[in-house]
Formats: sequence, C-alpha cells, structure tokens
Amino acid sequence: MHLDYVILGALALRRLSGYDLRGWMDRSGRYLGYGVQLPQIYRRLSKLVERGWVDFEVDPREGRPDAKVYRLTEEGRAALVEWARSPFEPSPRPMDPDFKLRFIFGGQLGPEIALDIVRTELEYRLQHDVTAATPPFPAEYEAQIPELDPIWAREVHVMAHEHGYAFSASYIAWLQLTKARLERAVEGRPDAG
Repeated sequence: MHLDYVILGALALRRLSGYDLRGWMDRSGRYLGYGVQLPQIYRRLSKLVERGWVDFEVDPREGRPDAKVYRLTEEGRAALVEWARSPFEPSPRPMDPDFKLRFIFGGQLGPEIALDIVRTELEYRLQHDVTAATPPFPAEYEAQIPELDPIWAREVHVMAHEHGYAFSASYIAWLQLTKARLERAVEGRPDAG
C-alpha cells in the first residue's frame, strides 16, 4: 500500500510513465529507503487505474515503444489528501521508511501536514530514546568459539552502540530543527491565525 502513495505523491508533482517513476526512484528517490522493481510499479499502476485513482494517455515515441503517461484523477487526489491528513503512527525503528514516505509525500501538501508528522515523530522519539541510558551488552562475555576475544568483542559492541546513539541523537536534532522551521512556515502563512 505504501507504493500507492509514493506513486500518487510523485504524480501530484507531474505526469510520469512507469519507467519514469522507476528512474526517479533510482536517482533522487533513493534516499527514501524504499526500493521497488519496475514490474511492481506497473502492477500498482494497473491497480490504481482499476481503482480510479490514476488514468493515462498513450504517448507515441518514435523508434521506441509507446509509453503510458499517468496522471492523478480527482479520486486519486482525494485519496492522497486523506492519507496525508490521517493520523501518523511512528514505528519503533528510527528513520523507518514510513516516516520518510509520509513526511515527503504527505508533507508536500502543506507545512501544517508536514509539521504534524514531524511533531508526532519527535514526541515519539523523545519518549522512546533509551540509547544513552541503556548499556550496550553485559559486562562479561564468555567466548564460545576460539576465534572470539571477549575483550575485543565487547569493544566492537560498544562502538556499534555508540553509532546507534550518535544516529539517534542526530535524528532527534534534525527533527527539532525541522519542527522549528515548519513552525515558522506555518506562522508565516496568510491564513495562520
């Protein structure tokens, strides 16, 4: 179902073929952390056409196969807006693709929507950030194989824990900065009251 909203969100920006969608996902869409293959895109596009959320025109191409160029219908627009405004439920995993998808494709519909998503994610992360208070592993290891040096194993585990802590801290800092930026955007809108 997430792919449906990636497609709807991308089609809200411009008309695209399935091939164009895949190309976008391989280039600037890579940072979403949500990879799909071309057959998946075409299957979802067919389902979205059946549902009435998108339609297409055939674009004749000289020397190449004709392309179906898709666009949002009014029903697709309504589905995208409804999804963007629906309550966001954070995942226990930080930087989950669900947050990125909702932030980008829901948040592109307005700063109020983006702010609501970021506030929800930030509140959840602050309530559940236990990395600093949680020791990485037990103090003592008992090597179960001769190749394992327990002192070195603990050191590697501590480094991995520090990576997780640094990642979590930087993610929370980004959420806080983004929240402040979105609050300024919402306050600066003519209809803000």
